[in-house]
Order: sequence, then structure tokens, then C-alpha cells
Amino acid sequence: MFHLLLAIIYLSFISLGLPDGMLGAAWPSMYPEFEVPVSFAGLLAMFISAQTIISSLFSDRLTKRFGAGKVTTVSVAMTMVALFGFSFSTSMWQLFLWAIPYGLGGGSVDASLNNYVALHYESRHMSWLHCMWGVGAMSGPYIMSFALTGGQGWNMGYRYVGILQIVLTIILIFSIPLWKKPQDAVNGATEVVSDKPLTLKEIMKLPGAKEIMIVFFGYCALEQTAGLWASSYMVLYKGILAETAASYASLFYLGITIGRAISGFITMKLSDRNMIRLGLGIIAVGIAVLLIPTSMEVVSLIGLMLVGLGCAPVYPCVIHSTPDYFGADKSQAVIGVQMASAYAGSCVAPPVFGWIANHVNIGLYPVYLLIALALMVVLHERLLHKTKVAID
Repeated sequence: MFHLLLAIIYLSFISLGLPDGMLGAAWPSMYPEFEVPVSFAGLLAMFISAQTIISSLFSDRLTKRFGAGKVTTVSVAMTMVALFGFSFSTSMWQLFLWAIPYGLGGGSVDASLNNYVALHYESRHMSWLHCMWGVGAMSGPYIMSFALTGGQGWNMGYRYVGILQIVLTIILIFSIPLWKKPQDAVNGATEVVSDKPLTLKEIMKLPGAKEIMIVFFGYCALEQTAGLWASSYMVLYKGILAETAASYASLFYLGITIGRAISGFITMKLSDRNMIRLGLGIIAVGIAVLLIPTSMEVVSLIGLMLVGLGCAPVYPCVIHSTPDYFGADKSQAVIGVQMASAYAGSCVAPPVFGWIANHVNIGLYPVYLLIALALMVVLHERLLHKTKVAID
């Protein structure tokens, strides 16, 4: 039953990742239809992220009251409804309307599942779990590209993914009895998990809490900007066709997916903190490749894939180490705030770059990613110092 539930959690993360790469892949085809500027992709992403921030902050209360299984099931169902809503939208305001259940569902399932795996499974499973997210995030642009190249339009791309979410929702409904309680944690957690949710003020007083929040902010700022604007960067700066760029953008998510599959094995040898450092170093190499002044498409494609490869271990390893930094009794509350901070990065960074793309130059894409990387590097080292984690 333990491994059956793990398989279901893996499926849930594929589901969570599927929609994430779709907006960026579809946007070059969507914004002319809605008669809005290209920068509106950032505004829509910001609005979705605002909803995820809200649900992440409430994840501690919701999970302790209803359990991770029920929270995950309802959240996936909300995302499914939102995707079908997207597919039938004919104006921009409708997209914003359906973005509400889209974001609320995504934030709750993300925080709840991450804490559940951090408590009950080893680090390699966290990496492979997020590898499954990468499978979904990589598959989303391919599904959208399939719909676009087949002449079916971006609407059908969203509809296809909505159908997959229906299947997962049914599986999750039948899996609810399998979920363990937080008190049953087996991943080295020895503390009793309190039923009392922590307030935001109490969380912020924990040593290292502010630092880990900023690390997550910087990570999602980089990941979301890289994924959302990859297609537009290719189309508007490199002159690649929209249909081709949609499939090229998936290379970023391919890098994340392959990296997390490999990271699961490397975590058996390296600690979480050193996995994070390794990932940040690879991101730096990928950005350096993107900064090479050449018109060759292959250089940008390699750069995107390296950035994705570097992103692979950062997110899962920071989450998995959270119970070690703050204790099993506080991990759900801290991870909820981490998710909120991560989505704040998703909320703020893409529209800011959208403004830069519109009013300055979309060619500044790699420079923007470099700034987010520098933020992560500095704050991660401060986190280790504050939580007194030994530096190898």
C-alpha cells in the first residue's frame, strides 16, 4: 500500500506539472486572438500565482483538518474544472475568471504533497516526485504543440489536459483511505506533530525562515520566467516559428525532468545542501551559454536545457530538508509559507520581465535569469548559516 500510494502521488505531480508549461507554449497563438499585448501573459501568470499564494498560506490548516489525501483530491478537481474553463474562454476576462480555481487548486496540492513526501519518504523520492512534475511540465507544451500543428487550436490543447485530470481525480477519490496521518511520519521525524497551526508571525520568527522564503522566491522567479517566456524569446528575438518554438520551449522542462531523474540517484551520495549547490552551479553555466552572442539556434537551445537541468535538484532538495531545518512539527506550516513565497516569485517576476520585453528588449531574458540566480546563491548560504547546518 505504501508503494501504491507513492505511485498515486507521482501521478498527482504529473498532473500538477501538465498545465505549467502550456500557457507559455500557447501564448504566441493566444494573444493575437484576444487582441491584447504580449505582456499580458505575465499578468495572467501573476493572477494565477496570487491564488496559489492564498491557498498555500492556508495549507497548514486545511491539511491538519482534512488530511493530505482529501486536500489533494479536491485541489486536482479544481484544476481540472479550470482547464476546461480555459479551453472554452473567448475573452481575456474569462481566462482571469478560471485562473481563480486554477491557482487555488495548485497551491493547496503543492504544499500538502511536498510536506507529505518530506515526512514519509527519502530524498530520492522527493527528486523523483518532482521529476514527475517535469514529465507533466514537459508534456504540456508537446500536447499544446500537437493541437496547434494539427490545426485544432490552443483550446483543444487545454481540453486534452482537462480530460487527463478527470482520470486522475477519479483515481485520487479511491486512494483517500491509503493516506497516512502526519503523526505516522517515517522519514527520520521523531517529533510529535502538533494539531495547532502556526501563525505567520510565529513562522517568521523561526531562524532561517526568511532566508528559505527568499530562496523559494528567487527559484520560482527564475523557473517561471524561463518557462513562460522561452517561446516568446525564441519567436520575437530569434525569429523562430510559433509552432516550432512551442516544442523548443519544452527543452527547458526536459532538462528539469532528466535532471530530477538523475538527482534521485545522486542524493544517495550527496547531501541535500550540496545537491542545491550543484544545481545552482549548472544554472550558472546554462545562463552563460545563453549570454553567448551568436545567432545559432542550437546555442540557445542548449542554454535552456542546461538551465532546466540545474533547476532540477534545487526545489525538491530544499523542500526535503525543511523538516531537518525546522522540525517535523513545523514542516507543514513552513512549507506552506515556502510555497506562498515561491508563488510570489511566480507572481511578480514574469510580469516584470513582460514589461522589460515590451518596453526595453526581450533579449535581456538571460540577464534577468542571472539576477534571480544570484539572489538564490546568497540566501541559500545564509540559510545554512542561520540553521547551523554544517558546510561540507
